Formats: sequence, structure tokens, C-alpha cells
Amino acid sequence: MGNTIFAERIQALRAAMAAHNLDACVVLSSDPHLSEYLPDHWQARSWISGFEGSAGTLLVTATFAGLWTDSRYWEQADHDLRGSGIQTIRAGAEGVLGITEWLAHELPKGSRIAVHGQTISVQTHRNWKLALDAAGVQLVCNMDLPGEIWNGRPALPNAAVYEHKAPFACRTRAENLAAVRAAMAAHHADWHFISTLDDIAWLLNLRGNDVSYNPVFLAHALIGADTVRLFVAPGKISTELAAELGRDGIQVQPYEAVGEALACLPAGQALLVDPARTTVGVIDAAAFVDKVEGLNPSQLLKSRKNEAEINHVRRAMEQDGAALCEFFAWFEQAQGQERITEITIDEKITQARARRENFVTPSFSTIAAFNANGAMPHYHATQESHAVIEGNGLLLIDSGGQYLGGTTDITRVVPVGEPSRAQKHDYTVVLKGHMALAQAVFPRGIPGPMLDPIARLPIWQAGAEFGHGTGHGVGYFLNVHEGPQAISYRTPFNAHMGMEPGMITSNEPGLYRPGKWGIRIENLVVNIPADTTEFGEFLKFETITLCPIDTRCVLLELLTNEERNWLDGYHRQVRERLLPLVQGTAKEWLLERTQAVGTL
Repeated sequence: MGNTIFAERIQALRAAMAAHNLDACVVLSSDPHLSEYLPDHWQARSWISGFEGSAGTLLVTATFAGLWTDSRYWEQADHDLRGSGIQTIRAGAEGVLGITEWLAHELPKGSRIAVHGQTISVQTHRNWKLALDAAGVQLVCNMDLPGEIWNGRPALPNAAVYEHKAPFACRTRAENLAAVRAAMAAHHADWHFISTLDDIAWLLNLRGNDVSYNPVFLAHALIGADTVRLFVAPGKISTELAAELGRDGIQVQPYEAVGEALACLPAGQALLVDPARTTVGVIDAAAFVDKVEGLNPSQLLKSRKNEAEINHVRRAMEQDGAALCEFFAWFEQAQGQERITEITIDEKITQARARRENFVTPSFSTIAAFNANGAMPHYHATQESHAVIEGNGLLLIDSGGQYLGGTTDITRVVPVGEPSRAQKHDYTVVLKGHMALAQAVFPRGIPGPMLDPIARLPIWQAGAEFGHGTGHGVGYFLNVHEGPQAISYRTPFNAHMGMEPGMITSNEPGLYRPGKWGIRIENLVVNIPADTTEFGEFLKFETITLCPIDTRCVLLELLTNEERNWLDGYHRQVRERLLPLVQGTAKEWLLERTQAVGTL
């Protein structure tokens, strides 16, 4: 599709703005559930602009169109937006105004800006309104302008909801609901409203297939003292499952009935809502209750995996690691023997996982990026634009799987031909940062962002930096990105970001040289007890991802004996855990790639 179609859609949006006497329209990468991955029905920003990245905000006025996105997507945005008349706005770059600052600075007083209320969180709406009110600019949230011009807009998904059962479901619905209700009582709340899909799926031990890569389903939930109302489209929950939910006090009601239910809540009662995870367009229907704001209790509850869940994740990691051994054994044999592209990598790695026990789907769209493409952290190969894996350089592969017993996310960089010394240097620097964080010991409750410099120090010492976070939370057969924890100094601290036992987080420092290569080494780690002293309780990381780190890219002379010992110890564990699950060329590859580097 030529980019002229996107220029035409911008003009159609401007015509709709003029018809409603609006001076600007903001289109967010969002939906009524504030999901990271969106159903096609809610891909308005992508449909209008042509930008396929998962994070970005489109702003259109009568004379200007710009897309704000962070450094992960700058190169992609330049490519996707070419010819559309939309400018790439490099959010976070020095001197670049944020979108609300731009609106307040550029638009005259009295201007009216539309943003669909069902796509903006209560918290973001509050912050935007404060900034725009001060500039005399009005925010209008009661209309869906993209929806007015989107002919042939896809329908909402209608995949069936199913139960996540024992032995993989390690907590009962009753236990989950009791824990959430205890938190409601602590907030003196009579009701609690949830829109975030992973919270609802976790709370009710249900899963779905409405959102790519995340086993969730479109729904809202309203929790009372002894009832739960689950708002989901008719037909998605079978009669048998509805009856089973009913035995736990859960009433299934139509998805569209959520507004009426909120409007009918008794005046004077208290409703607990998470302002960062609830949209203003949905929650405004609850006009008569007193709103108590706080983190969804399920966010912290589901982030702390219990021992049974962690054991299932360990088993899922073994299956995932075995699949990767099969894939990499094929890859090394196939080089020079058959045509391999970035698309081929995606296909082969998914096929390898699909042969493993309890595999369901990939956990995100595989990133296979060769040389310069690897410099774009969220690069995605397409049939129209992809690289052939040939010559010399580095291949970055970021992939993951959804298993009934856990969610995986791993990044490896492997050599093709003979990498340069400069590439090996960058790889070694990233590995040093990865190992430093993997060996960290820290006080329980420390905010995750405070751990970030541990991983970045070797990279900073090399005069480099990377633009993404070092770590994100990971769900249990749920979203590959979950909170509340994060390891990123750029993430604003809050009271809920403390590191607690059982949390699973990624460890993924990187280094990217635009137009040349990119390196990221990612394992998942789980917080486990380290020690308890007179100074308090301390935690450490157990690395749970199982796959060799390619030592052919390492400048061994740059590693200390402590680092060499960590690397050899990790590879001993990988070998011991995976050997029983592989055979043939995969076994040979595993034995070769887990050889010790030894000490100085």
C-alpha cells in the first residue's frame, strides 16, 4: 500500500475535525483496556498513519501532522511515515517538546482538541487537562473521530474464553478473589473495577485469544463484597463455563452493559479504581460513587509468583531452551547451504517451539535482525522488507513463547561468518552488564529502577548507552510485559515498584550503533531470598532462562575471573538441564556451545 493512502486518511481526519469545530485530534496507541497489543478494531493510529510500531501518538492539526515515538522506533517511523505527510517527532530527544507541551505552546487559546475518552487513562487525562487548561486549550473526550472515517473497521474479536486449569493454575479463583477483597477492605472500598485484561485473566483463572501473543480476552470486571460481574461479549463463554463461574459468585453479563452497571452503583459507596489502568471514557459512567484511587491489587498479587508457579516456569524454560537448541543447531548447519532470511528465522524458531510440551503461541512477534537492522530495538522484518543472512556480522534474535506453565522471553546474538573486533567488543561490554545485574544482591523492596545502573555501568564506561529499559516484569502464561516492577532509570519511581520475592523480570542490557549493528543479551530472572541480617532482608536473582550465550562473540581478555566463573556456571546449568531433552545435532550443538571458557 502506497503511503499516499495515509495522506488521504489524514485529510479525511481533518475534514471530520472541521465538521466538529475541532482544532486538533490526538490518536493514541490504546484501547478501553489500555493494552500494549491491540485488537485490529483499536489499531486506529496504525490505520491512519501507517506506522506499525507498538508505541506512538499521532497528532493532527489543520496544518501539521506528527507522530511522537521514543528512540526504539525512530528509524522505523522514518521509514513507515515516508510520503504520508506525517513527521517523526523524536520523543525524549534534547529540545523536543512533549505532545502536551507542543499543544499548549503551538495552539491559540480557545482551541479544542479531541482524544477518544475510551483510549486515555484517568491519570493521563488528568495530567493533560491540567497542562492544557493552563494554556486555555480544551480537551474533548466524548467522540471517536478515527471511527467516523474508518470504513470497514474490523469488528471486535470473538474468540472463545477458556479456563486455565490445574496443575498449571496454582491458585484458585476463590483464593485470588479473597486476596483482592482484602485489599479492597484496606482501601475501605465497597467495589473494585478492573479493565486491564491480564488482571482479569489472572483473577478468574481464565484465558483467551483476543489479543495477539497475550492469552487474554476483552472484558471488564466489577467486584463487590460477595459478587463479581464479568462483562464479556455474548457467546465467548460457554454455558458450562458460565455455570462453573457462577458457583464462585461470578455473573457473566454483556460487554456493552458495563456503563449501565457503573452508573447504577449506589450513591455514597466507594469504588476502587486504578487511575493508570482505567480509561476516563469508561469510568466516567460511575458518576454517583466515591472513587478511591490505588493500584489494582491484582497487579502486585500476580507479579509475585508462588513456588508452584515458579517451578512450572522452570519446566517451561527447559522446554523453551530445548526448542532453541534445535533451532540454533539447524541454523548453524544451514548457513551456506540454503537461503536464510530474517523471515526464515521467525518461521523456524516458532516451529521448534511448537514441537515442545504445553506450547500455546509465541509471546510476541519474533525480532530477527541482521547487522544494521539489529540497531533498531523493535525492528520487525516483513515480506516487503527483510535481510538475507549472509556475509559477516551479527544476528540478533529476540523471541519468546507462551506455555501453559509460563511465559518466556529471550534475546541472543550469534555470529554470522566472522564478526569484527568492534562488534565483539560491543558484545562483550553488553555481556559484562548482563552478568553484573545477574549477580546483584539487593534489599527487599528496593525500587527496580535503582538497580538499572548496575547493568549500565560497563556500557557507560565504554562511552555508550541504550534507549530502552533493562528489565520488565513478565507474566505467568500471561502478558510478556507486566508490572508493577521495572528496571529502568527513566521510569518514574512510585511506591509499588519495590522488588519482592517471586517477581520475574527480564535482564536485557543492549548497545546499538545505527546503520551498523545492535546487541542485546536477555534472560529472565526471578527474585529469590539471598540473606537476612540485622540490616534487613536481601534478595538476589536466579537466572531461569536456559540457552547458551555465544562465546564466539566474546573478547575473553576483557572478562574478569569472576565473570568467567559466572559464565561457566551458567553454561553448566544449561547443559545439565537441557541434555535430557535434546538429541542428535541439537545435543551436539548444546555440548559445543556450553564449553567452559576457564579462568585467566
